[in-house]
Amino acid sequence: MKIRQDRLAINPLQWVASADGWIDPTLAPSLDEQLTAVRDAGITALHSAVPGDLTPQAYAAKLAEYGISAAPGYIPVRLTDDESEQQGFRDAAARVAAQHAELGVPTVFLAMGMAKDAERVTRPAVGHLAEQGRLERVRDLLAEIAGIVRAEGITPAFHPHVGTWAETELETRFVLDTVDASVLAFGPDMGHLAWAGADPARLVRDYADRVASVHIKDLDLGLAAQAREAGWDYRKTVLAGLWSEPGHGNADIEGFVGALPEDFDGWLIIEVDRGARPTPEESVRLCGEWAVKQHA
Repeated sequence: MKIRQDRLAINPLQWVASADGWIDPTLAPSLDEQLTAVRDAGITALHSAVPGDLTPQAYAAKLAEYGISAAPGYIPVRLTDDESEQQGFRDAAARVAAQHAELGVPTVFLAMGMAKDAERVTRPAVGHLAEQGRLERVRDLLAEIAGIVRAEGITPAFHPHVGTWAETELETRFVLDTVDASVLAFGPDMGHLAWAGADPARLVRDYADRVASVHIKDLDLGLAAQAREAGWDYRKTVLAGLWSEPGHGNADIEGFVGALPEDFDGWLIIEVDRGARPTPEESVRLCGEWAVKQHA
């Protein structure tokens, strides 16, 4: 399929990749600096993340100043027995979904979140400590949060993520097979699925009618396999050079995109969790070069 320019966006995580292989949002430059680099790279849409000091309307206006539109953002949730924490996740999901509605973005990614000391962060991408009872709790949580998102008129797209309790192909299929499509769509990240040893293109084909939007990533598949076999933790794998800009790794991006239905109208969001270039700006520029080639 031909990628539509108005459906290709970026989530510029390069700026928030910390020295220890994690993600630190406080490292991000100002929104204006980010938008300048994204615009100059030729990318016309951005993963939605409304800053706390802006309304959705003001955020949209700021994006428009740079010729950029809003694309699907992200809602992370975690299992907890603390009712106040549970309510916090519900409230955050409702808030982000309402923001998406105001921005006119019909889809949001919904994922299990990570914590630095989590069991699967120390042993990622292999379904460490898999347990059916826990997986059912994960499924129930995702379905509950999906219902909250749906109430705002937004489509929640399940996003499997390495380092969480929903990372493997088996876990991905379980969630999708046991939550009705009218409740939960699919928002696969080709990089995280491949890191966990799955075939992202096959999953897209198998759940084609549920794919709402996707994350595009490139990575070193050999390194991913080496890390799984050696038992490396999340941060060691990332710091070893797992991720790269699109076209600079060996993931089958073309096959993944080609597996999408011909009538696919969702978003393709480029995401480089940790750039392989000297600066985030250079990484974003290379992402833009790849993007331009897709619709040339």
